[in-house]
Amino acid sequence: MVILLVTLMLLPMNLRNSGVTGPWVSQYFNVHDQLIPAVCVLLPTSEFVVDGEGHTFFEATLRSSQQVLEVDVFGFPSALHCGLAFDVGYRSREIEFSRARFGKHFPAAEISRASTFRTRQPTSTTPSTSPQPVHGLMPELLRNFTPPFGLVLGKRRPSPAMPSAIARPPGSSLYLISQSDEIYENDILRSPGSIKPWLDYAQFKRQYGTLLEQSFVLERAVTALPRSYKLWKMYLHMRTTHLKNKSPARHVTEFQKVNALFERALVLLNKMPRIWEMYLTFLCQQPLVTFTRRTFDRALRALPLTQHQRVWKLYRPFANSAGGDTAVRIWRRYAQIHPEHVEDFIEVLLQESQYTEAVQRYMAILNNPSFKSKETKGPFQHWTEMLELLIDHARQIPSPIPLENGSTISVETIIRSGLQRFPDQRGILWVGLARYYINLGAYERARDIFEEGITTVMTVRDFSVVFDTYAEAEEALISIKLEESAARQQKGRVDADADTDLDIRMLRFEQLMDRRPFLVNDVLLRQNPHNVPEWQKRVALWGENSAMVVQTYTDAIAAVSPKKAVGRFHELWTNYAKFYEAGGDVRNARIIMEKAVKVPYKSVSELAEMWTEWAEMELRNENFDQAVNIMATATKAPKRSNVDYFDETLSPQQRVHKSWKLWSFYVDLVESVSSLDETKKVYERIFELRIATPQTVVNYANLLEEQEYYEESFKVYERGLDLFSYPVAFELWNLYLTKAVDRNISIERLRDLFEQAVDECPPKFAKTLYLMYGALEEERGLARHAMRIYERATRAVADEDRTEMFEFYVTKSASNFGLTSTRGIYERAIAALPDKEAAAMCVKFAEMERRLGEIDRARAIWGHASQFCDPRVNPEFWRKWEQFEVQHGNEETFKEMLRIKRSVQAQFNTDVNFIASQAVARQQQLAQEQLTGGEEDEEEVGGAKADAMAALERQARAPMGFVAASSGPEGGNRPKGDGETNGKVEVRNEDEVDIDDDL
Repeated sequence: MVILLVTLMLLPMNLRNSGVTGPWVSQYFNVHDQLIPAVCVLLPTSEFVVDGEGHTFFEATLRSSQQVLEVDVFGFPSALHCGLAFDVGYRSREIEFSRARFGKHFPAAEISRASTFRTRQPTSTTPSTSPQPVHGLMPELLRNFTPPFGLVLGKRRPSPAMPSAIARPPGSSLYLISQSDEIYENDILRSPGSIKPWLDYAQFKRQYGTLLEQSFVLERAVTALPRSYKLWKMYLHMRTTHLKNKSPARHVTEFQKVNALFERALVLLNKMPRIWEMYLTFLCQQPLVTFTRRTFDRALRALPLTQHQRVWKLYRPFANSAGGDTAVRIWRRYAQIHPEHVEDFIEVLLQESQYTEAVQRYMAILNNPSFKSKETKGPFQHWTEMLELLIDHARQIPSPIPLENGSTISVETIIRSGLQRFPDQRGILWVGLARYYINLGAYERARDIFEEGITTVMTVRDFSVVFDTYAEAEEALISIKLEESAARQQKGRVDADADTDLDIRMLRFEQLMDRRPFLVNDVLLRQNPHNVPEWQKRVALWGENSAMVVQTYTDAIAAVSPKKAVGRFHELWTNYAKFYEAGGDVRNARIIMEKAVKVPYKSVSELAEMWTEWAEMELRNENFDQAVNIMATATKAPKRSNVDYFDETLSPQQRVHKSWKLWSFYVDLVESVSSLDETKKVYERIFELRIATPQTVVNYANLLEEQEYYEESFKVYERGLDLFSYPVAFELWNLYLTKAVDRNISIERLRDLFEQAVDECPPKFAKTLYLMYGALEEERGLARHAMRIYERATRAVADEDRTEMFEFYVTKSASNFGLTSTRGIYERAIAALPDKEAAAMCVKFAEMERRLGEIDRARAIWGHASQFCDPRVNPEFWRKWEQFEVQHGNEETFKEMLRIKRSVQAQFNTDVNFIASQAVARQQQLAQEQLTGGEEDEEEVGGAKADAMAALERQARAPMGFVAASSGPEGGNRPKGDGETNGKVEVRNEDEVDIDDDL
């Protein structure tokens, strides 16, 4: 190969030395639908020969100085100086000959009958003394040269100078250079080292030339400028595009030629990543796994590290398609450089059944805290995938698993490490470890794992996962054993060991189901050992098993910390003591109570309830004196106690003597079983400690009242009033004043009490006290005093009670001093009340004046009240005033009422509050319509009936009993008849007033 290449490279020199001016030509043949390019030199007496077997070769003979030079044709383009190329192809029994782009095809038979073309013979065969380069002869030769070859069908012509092993394909390329190419050829000769003439030449051929002509030009270009990246890329792209969609298995030779062309390009352009990408992409289309892999390796070695990603982008799909150990090795190398793609590597390992290495890769991911999954997977998801891999392929993965550093680690150690790393997923991990041993066939070890799991998990969810899986596994094993037992019975065989094993398994399963409530309780207690309700549930689970109940109470008291207890810890002690009490062992119950009251509970209330439970236990056993002594011990305190009940820095035992709950039980106990003096001492002690509540005051006062110590009971109320302020004091004053009035004490003392009560009394509570005060004056004092009290009440009560208080005041004044005495009250009420309440008070005032016959005073009151009432918001007010004028007025007063109505309406139109009042009125109207809408008939009526009903409604709304001042029977605003309307409907305002007379 090297010898032939050198021969062709030296050929132009020999031509120049020999004086031969034969041109370089090319020919295009189609072999099996693929182009096969080849390069040759067309010399005089050259011709194509097709032998009987269909093989075509080219024979070129050069005679110079009695020498004969024979040149064969290579199967791929050679680096000839001239750079002209041609393609030779061969096919059995037929040659398809194509010229230029016209697609003319000539069968071999026609080619054999074609005329023989001969070239112009050189004038001299002697070597020239001054040889000229071939390029200088090119234009002249292109115009005058005629190829001197002929095509012959038949057997190969013998040639003694040519070895039999060398085939010589013929061809001519002169037709590839046309007259229009002369300008580009001259540019190339003018600038042999410039790339621009070659690019222009190639662009011209791309637009107007054939594929063969493009190849002819680009081959010359890359030969002339072998370091031009642009020319090589253009040439390679053209050659690879030509083989697109061609089968590399059927056209192996053609693909190999392009591979060789890429190799030529990479000799000088091995640092160009784009050339490598094109080459590697082209190789990936061919079934050359080893050669392609080595080429990828060459690319990685040739390119810098920053360009490797472009190679790996193609290398990874190639590895996936290659599969097998090749893919694993390639991905292993890639994972070393790009560990972020280790997840893809794991998928490849799983596809290739490399489970051990996949587990090792998962372990590397989990041990790397800085790893970030490109698939956004978390550590637990990776752990779960590894666990499933270990479970599903338990028999294929060795245990222990070898590590990269030479050490080993067992599968159980791996899974148990996840229990500490993912404590919130322990249920899944325990189940996974058990499943691993089940797949290995180690059922007893799997059962041990299940037992360990249900006794160590910390959440009910994890327990449910483990327990349910455990139960399902046991059921599955039992069902298998039952089927085997049934099969043995059918065959009449007896296996005592198998039957015993089945009985043991069923008994074990029953015990497992019976243990479930206790196991759930264990989980909750492991979760929080200070959970008192769960300890009580555990006691209830043991039922009548006294020994386990006592053991459970003992364990609970030892495990629960009083300061961390969840729930009522004292109830645990109480139930413990009641358990012994129910069993008749009161002595041990007292011992438990004695220990219980010394426990440092979280709050004082728990300790107080513990003392109370102890006293109640003594009461149940009719030890009344012992109960009193217990409560006396519980409430024992220094003479002057400065202890703050809410001081958390002190223990509950130091603060319990100020517990009102404890004292309340103590005083009730003493009141039930002891004398009055003892009870009074207890109450006095409560007041001394200043822990009395309003209920304590009331109970103490009621006790003294029941014993007929009335004055002392009043003193208790007064002591309670000193302790409490409003609003608590209001209830005490209410009880105190009621009982004082019922006792009929002196009026002066009662007045002093009421004055004390209403003094500094909040307006919210003043109404009740003033009413009681006024009732007292009406009953036992003077009416004038009562009126003064009611007058004070109208100023002292709250705003929401003031209207009611004025009405009550008016009622009392009218009943005691007559209606005329209420005028001043009404006036003060109208001045003091808000607009809405003042308008209502005005209506009542006017009605009172009307009853007295003071029409003018009543009309003036109506006029005064009109300023508070918007006609569109308060139509009821104006309706009442209209009725008043109809009954007691005349036309002038009615017109005045209408004028005032319009004036007030105009005033509200310009008022800022008009919009709000209108909105309120509209909402009220809509609400009223919704309430009455369901009661109305929704059927449509005729037009005449509707008009008649509308007329009746207008007549009903018309003023009744009013006599107009005009002489007409219908007034001055009588509407026109049907004949006078001229077909037009007039709209009449019912409130319209004719003011022509005033003008």
